[in-house]
Amino acid sequence: MEIPAGMQPVPNRSDHMCFGCGPVNPYGLKMKFYASDKAVASLVTVPEHLCGWDNLVHGGVITTILDEIMSWSAIYLLKRFILTKSITVEFLKPLYVGQQIKAEGGVKTADGGREARMTGVIYNSEGLPCARSEGTFALMAPRLAERLGIMGRRQLQEFAELMGIDAEEPSRGDRS
Repeated sequence: MEIPAGMQPVPNRSDHMCFGCGPVNPYGLKMKFYASDKAVASLVTVPEHLCGWDNLVHGGVITTILDEIMSWSAIYLLKRFILTKSITVEFLKPLYVGQQIKAEGGVKTADGGREARMTGVIYNSEGLPCARSEGTFALMAPRLAERLGIMGRRQLQEFAELMGIDAEEPSRGDRS
């Protein structure tokens, strides 16, 4: 399985513990992302300790992968910080631990302001869709992300620089 042609690596901070994309979380998925101007993708091999029944990937882990791919799609494609508001998942076929899978995400709709609808699909090693999702994501400026305690100022600035986001962009209604 390969990342689709024309996709480039998406930068990520090297020091965070996110279960989905944190490179230093020893129990996490360590997802890496690749993007074009319309989509974001990730190749993942789910380890055995994250199984559900016998050798199946746990449904919560599948949901996490879909949340991550949609979140990174929103961050990268819309150049905004995000929080997941809601997510729906449809499980189509079993996914197995130890096999490489591909997750792809994109923008369904974005109102240009406070919210975006995102989509995600996970394909098995044969390229068949096994799970799909839609999610609603709150879009926010860096100052609001800092005020809500999502990231500290230093981490926020580093991440904003990596993603090409204006770290000084005020939040809507922010008078500071």
